[in-house]
Amino acid sequence: MKYLLALLLATSLQAAPSLILHHGKVITVDQAFRIAEAIAIDADGRITAVGTNQEVLALKAESTQLLDLGGKTLLPGLMDSHVHPGAAMTEFDHEIPTMEAIADVLAYIAARVKTSKPGELILVRQIFITRLEEKRYPTRAELDRIAPNNPVVFSTGPDSMLNSLALKLGGYSRDFKVPADSAGKMETDPANGEPTGLLRSLSHNVKATSSAKSPAADDTYRRTVELFRDYNAVGLTTVADRDSSLKSVENYEKMLAKGDLTVRMRASPGIPSMSLWPACEKAIDEVVQHPRTKPDPMLQIIGTKVYLDGGMLTGSAWMIQPWGISEAYGISDPQYRGVQKITADRLKQLVEKVTAAGLQFTAHSVGDAAVQLLIDTYEDVNQRHSVRAARSSITHCNFMHPDSIAKAAKLGVCIDLQPIWLHMDGRTLTHHFGDERMVRFQPLRACFDQKVIVGGGSDHMQKIGSFRSINPYNPWLGMWTSITRKARKLDKPVHIENALTREEALRLYTTNNAFLLKNEQHTGSLEKGKLADMILIDRDPLTCPIDDLVQTQVLKTWLGGKVVFEKQ
Repeated sequence: MKYLLALLLATSLQAAPSLILHHGKVITVDQAFRIAEAIAIDADGRITAVGTNQEVLALKAESTQLLDLGGKTLLPGLMDSHVHPGAAMTEFDHEIPTMEAIADVLAYIAARVKTSKPGELILVRQIFITRLEEKRYPTRAELDRIAPNNPVVFSTGPDSMLNSLALKLGGYSRDFKVPADSAGKMETDPANGEPTGLLRSLSHNVKATSSAKSPAADDTYRRTVELFRDYNAVGLTTVADRDSSLKSVENYEKMLAKGDLTVRMRASPGIPSMSLWPACEKAIDEVVQHPRTKPDPMLQIIGTKVYLDGGMLTGSAWMIQPWGISEAYGISDPQYRGVQKITADRLKQLVEKVTAAGLQFTAHSVGDAAVQLLIDTYEDVNQRHSVRAARSSITHCNFMHPDSIAKAAKLGVCIDLQPIWLHMDGRTLTHHFGDERMVRFQPLRACFDQKVIVGGGSDHMQKIGSFRSINPYNPWLGMWTSITRKARKLDKPVHIENALTREEALRLYTTNNAFLLKNEQHTGSLEKGKLADMILIDRDPLTCPIDDLVQTQVLKTWLGGKVVFEKQ
């Protein structure tokens, strides 16, 4: 009898919550979008109860830690569907200033000339022309004037502007021929055939070294941990490394083993889609056979990524209609539609192999022509392998034809979208494309109405700091943009009819991303049985003045019931 009583007592003690948070506004983001008052967490970091203060506090034992939320708001941990953690290393050598105008770019290059020897490469990365006051690239002549004795590459990602010395060192002259296996383009002056300096989706093979120092493995580890802590500080508990490598997955495993991985990591290794098929096949097989493809709520390889077109911010996204002549983007051909990087046949091979393995295929697809081809390919492959089950996805998906939205809904194709781009780049894009074409830019309302799962991401590429980074990874700015459709330096919203509600904006960064990132059984909402990824914030996102949403402060972040950030 004594043994039975002891056993019952031990069982009840074991079953008691380890932590109860009470007297708060608990926004569960469950299917019914239920609002509760309290939540109980067990010792394993899982939620055991969500309900009223009375219901949840009745479960406490002497060992239960109690935390009075004082009426503050508790949310599920937020998720970013698209980051590049290598961003942590971009300022390892030196701080990169914010550049808002061509003068800022030239001043930065001039400063780098002073710290570099003649002949050393000066690289300016991911300063998008859509965000410069002049809405254009710096010219070859401007770069020559500032750095006549140094090769300069102003790289925006897929596209680059080079000065004369960089062109010479790269072998780019009026006689240069684009390789047959390249989808790139070298822009030339219509008057004389000379290169303007602008290369589109064409590797700049400049034979020069930079004076910037390279990080050691310990430096990379330390700064990546620092970045993940900053993600926690803005409420992020899950991120997806899009275009990762198997080496980066190995680094995440080391962080996990040491207790330094403070975000759940979902990885999509990049595939060399422009290579010969045996190389593509080998790369996919290495991903498919990797042990980290097995379901794991903390660290998992969920699929692969390729690049189908160029960039919207750089003038090389593949569009259904021609871009139109543009001084800003350096476009002189009235029939130019952007850059298609992968043929339809090769794309089908890639999608087929990845989807057959049950992994998520995604492709950088910015323009509506790229999106259309990818969805048509999914439709074909779906006859043999379920794209819905694989969570097949479209990355960026900035311009979407209405037919593509309908097909995505029918097939169960998910979208990884960056709302902040509308805020950062809407002015230049509206100026170039006009109001009528911009109705197809990030059509979130139509996607939500047709039940397409869209997850919110940042495409964070450079710097640590949620507002100063390129691109800003502050999720509250992303939510605010999806609700208001407001762009910088533009006096009216960009098609407000495409806006989301506050509840939908929260889903963009919680439940929708959990589904997109194959982790909805464990994360995304505050429900019994799920992991206690939670954030305590200083305001109610459902009722605060809408323009105050951007300034939301995270007070505390939990990952699996463990505090990973607390505001001092």
